[in-house]
Amino acid sequence: MNEITLELSYALDTFYFLVCTAFVMFMACGFAMLESGLVRSKNTVEILTKNAMLYSVACLVYLVVGYNLMYPANPVSSFIPGLDFMLGSDNSMADISAGEGSPYYSSMADFIFQAVFAAATMSIVSGAIAERMKLWPFLVFAVFMVGVIYPVNGFWKWGGGFLDEMGFQDFAGSVVVHMAGGAAALAAVLMVGARKGRFGPNGEVRAIPGANLPIAMLGMFILWMGWFGFNGGSMLKIASLDDANAVARIFVNTNTAAASGMVAAALLYRALFGKTDMTMVMNGALAGLVSITAEPLLPGPGMAMLVGAIGGVVVVLSVLGLDRLRIDDPVGAISVHGSAGIWGIVAVVFTNPDATLGIQLLGTVIIFAWMFGASLVVLFIIRAVMGLRVSEQDEFEGMDAHECGMHAYPEFVSANTSDMDGTPLRSSAAADGLLASRKPVQR
Repeated sequence: MNEITLELSYALDTFYFLVCTAFVMFMACGFAMLESGLVRSKNTVEILTKNAMLYSVACLVYLVVGYNLMYPANPVSSFIPGLDFMLGSDNSMADISAGEGSPYYSSMADFIFQAVFAAATMSIVSGAIAERMKLWPFLVFAVFMVGVIYPVNGFWKWGGGFLDEMGFQDFAGSVVVHMAGGAAALAAVLMVGARKGRFGPNGEVRAIPGANLPIAMLGMFILWMGWFGFNGGSMLKIASLDDANAVARIFVNTNTAAASGMVAAALLYRALFGKTDMTMVMNGALAGLVSITAEPLLPGPGMAMLVGAIGGVVVVLSVLGLDRLRIDDPVGAISVHGSAGIWGIVAVVFTNPDATLGIQLLGTVIIFAWMFGASLVVLFIIRAVMGLRVSEQDEFEGMDAHECGMHAYPEFVSANTSDMDGTPLRSSAAADGLLASRKPVQR
């Protein structure tokens, strides 16, 4: 291959990589909109601020240390990555023309693509602990999550670690990203507990409706669109006939799985409760996307439809199951990313001849144990030092006022919530009475 052809191929692969990166970065907007739509209006500013800040913190921490921990130049072993800081220089013509195994896209493009993946993993945690975890302890956790916990897990598979060596298959991160984020989210939810009034004294489940369902639906569609970059970008190249066809196939399978997941979730919920719950419809699509992420290339469209549909069924059953266990997840993040992620990694064995069920399950257990255990330890320390949960009074009055000092919709704030100087006019006892008087709603 002559130099001009090589440069054009390098430029095209890099450009495609960067476009996919922009798609995945746009998922941050989707997460922010989905979560802000599914929380109460009094917590809107805080959840938006949290999503914006976690993206910035994640990108900075991943730049300083996370990327080099996940893709070390000199790993200690297949279990322990090496430690390095910041980024080196980009590829030269000599680098890309060195022959077989030489880089075919910019190393800077690789970093920024992996950085937005890291931020997406942390976004999963954000939704699960919405409406009751303090902002700054959450951001401190994000530093450890993106700086150490997630990169170690990523190194084991994508950085050439022991999971990759033993044959664990995860194309774009059903487990490495999504289930990993779900495991960390589960640890966080168990540490902070359920929202006040979410569950009754006799085990009844009380629905707490979101304040802006149109925004939540729009957020879901943005995530759906961003997933084309998530899965398609993981192909890493497009500058040949076979690669271009592969990317197109990934796009088709990704879209098919999302659509079938949505339809399956809607049908199941309708069969169970006689209603079509919009949040289940949204989560069905997202579960289909998570399910196909482990292997979006090899399945035919029919198999992709089946994988997505089962993902939609899994997420409905998971949400209902977690409710029965009194695990409060306002947006269904643990079910969408965790439960559907596990199904997705299992589904790989039906289409990828290199995958075995035993290795897929073993890799999943190892990643879950690491992400859940490490997150639990870090959160325990943060709770001891800073606290994790807002006070009962602050939770009742809303995190917007107490964490951010403003309201998302100030002209609609009731005067009986707090005085102009922030002095509460209702006691927490009154809040308990108000919540306890709510009619239980089975979800």
